[in-house]
Amino acid sequence: MQPTLPQSLLSDPDGLLTYEYIANNIGTVEPELPALIANIVRVDSNGQFCVSAARYLHAIDAERFSGAVDTLIEAAIDRDRDRAYIALLLPDIWGADYESRAEELQQSSRNFRRIYRRIYPTGI
Repeated sequence: MQPTLPQSLLSDPDGLLTYEYIANNIGTVEPELPALIANIVRVDSNGQFCVSAARYLHAIDAERFSGAVDTLIEAAIDRDRDRAYIALLLPDIWGADYESRAEELQQSSRNFRRIYRRIYPTGI
C-alpha cells in the first residue's frame, strides 16, 4: 500500500513544501519517500527543488537514497532548460574533482553525461 501525502503537499505549487517536509522529517520519511519524490517531480517546473532535494538526500546518505536521487536528477535535467540549477549537481554528487574524471564519469553515469554535455557543450 502506497503511503498518502499530507494534504498540504498535494497543493504544493513548486516543490518547496515537499522539499521542506523531506528535510524536516528525514528520520522518518523513508516509507513516504517515493510519493514525496513523485510529488516534487510533478510540480517542479524548472528543476530547482529536484536539484535541492537530490543534493540533500545525497549528502544525508548517498547509498540509501540513490534511487530517489537518480529520479530527482533525471527530472531536473529535463526541466532545467536554462541550466540554472543542474550545474550544482556536478561537484555535489560526483565530487569536486569531477572535471578531472569527466571521461570516466561519462562512461559510468548517464545522468553525469547528460548534465556535463549540457553544461560543457562541444561543437558549437
